[in-house]
Amino acid sequence: MHYQGGGDWYWGGSAIPNLLDFISENTSVPVNIEEVRVRPSEDKLFYFPFVFATGHGNIRFSDDEITRMRRYLTGGGFWLINDSYGMDPSVRRELKRIFPDRELVELPYSHEIYQAPYRFASGPPKIHEHDGKQPRGYAILDGDRVCVFYVVESDIGDGWEDPHVHEDPPDKRLAALQMGTNIAIYALTH
Repeated sequence: MHYQGGGDWYWGGSAIPNLLDFISENTSVPVNIEEVRVRPSEDKLFYFPFVFATGHGNIRFSDDEITRMRRYLTGGGFWLINDSYGMDPSVRRELKRIFPDRELVELPYSHEIYQAPYRFASGPPKIHEHDGKQPRGYAILDGDRVCVFYVVESDIGDGWEDPHVHEDPPDKRLAALQMGTNIAIYALTH
């Protein structure tokens, strides 16, 4: 997702292609390997069941984009947000603007997003240390359906990058790709 506010939305040139390749090679989900960039203000937003945002800085939506994101998410869309480090205050602010009537809740480790097809008994995997805190997965619910999944203190998106980018060990990269697959499959089936 190409968002405004000064955050580096364009980060990670190899991350999305690597995740799409992994999903294609390890599941029966048909995957279009082409990455598409979309702004919340564009009508094509509504053509995609799943959007991804990441970065290190500020994310900011116009009032019109807030309305469009709420319509997208309550109309069946799914938004994965990966805090690469430093997005938390602005993400929480913008989510409160999109859903002033809903709270961001931590998903229990028993939630199906952590169970299939790969099991994560302790929630999101820890890919990068940053502040050394426990990784957490938060959600905004639309009824029983997760419509926003927000991952902090994990940085799974960096784990999707080519091995030389962050020099993550193979087991961390694999965990990040598997968690990304779980999220994508949940988003496409709910």
